[in-house]
Amino acid sequence: MKKFCTIALATLLLSGCSTNNKFKVEGEVSDADGKMLYLEAAALRGIVLLDSVKLKGNGTFHFKHTRPESPEFYRLRIENKVINFSVDSTETIRILAPYQDFAIAYTVEGSPNSTRIKELTLKLLALQQSVDKLNRGMQTYQIGLDNYEDSLTALINRYKEEVKMQYIFAHPNMASAYFALFQKINNYLIFDPLNNREDVKCFAAVATSLSNNYPHADRTKNLSNIAIKGMKNTRPPRQRALDIPEDKIVETGIIDINLRDMKGAAHKLSDLKGKVVLVDFTIYQSAVSTPHNFMLNGLYEKYHNKGLEIYQVSLDADEHFWKTTADNLPWICVRDPNGIDSSTAVMYNVKAVPELFLISRNSELKARGETIKDLEAAVKALL
Repeated sequence: MKKFCTIALATLLLSGCSTNNKFKVEGEVSDADGKMLYLEAAALRGIVLLDSVKLKGNGTFHFKHTRPESPEFYRLRIENKVINFSVDSTETIRILAPYQDFAIAYTVEGSPNSTRIKELTLKLLALQQSVDKLNRGMQTYQIGLDNYEDSLTALINRYKEEVKMQYIFAHPNMASAYFALFQKINNYLIFDPLNNREDVKCFAAVATSLSNNYPHADRTKNLSNIAIKGMKNTRPPRQRALDIPEDKIVETGIIDINLRDMKGAAHKLSDLKGKVVLVDFTIYQSAVSTPHNFMLNGLYEKYHNKGLEIYQVSLDADEHFWKTTADNLPWICVRDPNGIDSSTAVMYNVKAVPELFLISRNSELKARGETIKDLEAAVKALL
């Protein structure tokens, strides 16, 4: 009898441990009769299918899965509509959503992190809509090229500042802070962990918090590595007097640039004398890169045959990303391996990217971006 009770007690304890080691996701999806609902893990290695159910009637669902040892991200998906949420305990999360606006009109209960993730999702959607509107305005010539990039940069900077203060620095220990770091606009990270000193601070804050609470978690190690690499890439150089070598200054007074393209061929800026040159310092791995290059392409197509050349200098820390992105661009694309600590960028007094400079056919520096009110008009005037 004593032996039986011992076995029964052990069985009960194991059963209790098994139950306590699970998290639950339940709720309803209205107007989704016959639709497949999937529970997926948004893991570091990619999306992993965990479970699925065919919804019936009022769309109730119930998923149960082993809780993670440290905060992790999951998602509910119907077709291509996704709801992101996080789990950091044996919590029960309840989600109610309509099928039509599944990804944005849902409510979530039982998880403060998931509530904040929803807030971030809606804020990002609003930002993307504003960016799309701005893009349409430029493409239909309702917004001038001179105002387009300033407006785009302002939109993104306002978003970053709000998210940085309210979601990252305010609560670096929450999964929602980690989620915010990897949000994208136009498929580019909004917070740049490799090229932007201020953004690296955001990654470092969350990495430090994770290290304190979950030092052995894969996400902790991954984020710490990103932060360390970012700090190395963006470490300010030692202060030193800047002497411009005489061979860098051509007869007309412009500072020459001699950098290599992705195939290793060197390109000197001074060799372009006789053309109107738009010198562009940029970072391809940024949210403004694609629309910025779209704008440049419009100018290039219209005026290249009339004597315009673009000399684009990448300050990207990731060489592979630069090569992949620049591969199909028609103008001269070179890269400074020193990144944002480029001595060439310092000599041109580049304070933010993208930064443009206009050089005349006689190799005379005529204007820089901040002084150009209408870029197309300025190009035409020099041609």
